[in-house]
Amino acid sequence: MKQLNRIDNAIFIAGAVLMVVGSAANIFMATWAPYVFATGSLAFVLMQLKQRYEGRNITIQRLRHIMIVSDMLFLVSALLMFANQRNIFGLDALTYLKYIHNNWVVTLLVAAILQLYTTHRISSELEKETEKM
Repeated sequence: MKQLNRIDNAIFIAGAVLMVVGSAANIFMATWAPYVFATGSLAFVLMQLKQRYEGRNITIQRLRHIMIVSDMLFLVSALLMFANQRNIFGLDALTYLKYIHNNWVVTLLVAAILQLYTTHRISSELEKETEKM
């Protein structure tokens, strides 16, 4: 895996911290929370996309694709946080409550679980790969 430099790593960590702060603040109905979460998730996703794998291990490539799906779910969570504050899609009240209201938590949970799984598995596979050499 391509390693991030110091500045990129700082942006990566700051993005993760902003995501945590934004999601925690959204629970307490802070109006600024979606902006903080969206900024953090955008920084986190961009830095994670900057880390590329240029090897030939199919397992790591598959895990990277799963990680990209997880990144997209983080961005969907940010969009749903904005939609959670007001009905930006123009849906009727029942449909809004059924499909949009507080469902950012579901996409965030799925994204976080996928991130944990892929991060652990990629590091394990990279260790195996370096042991073979």
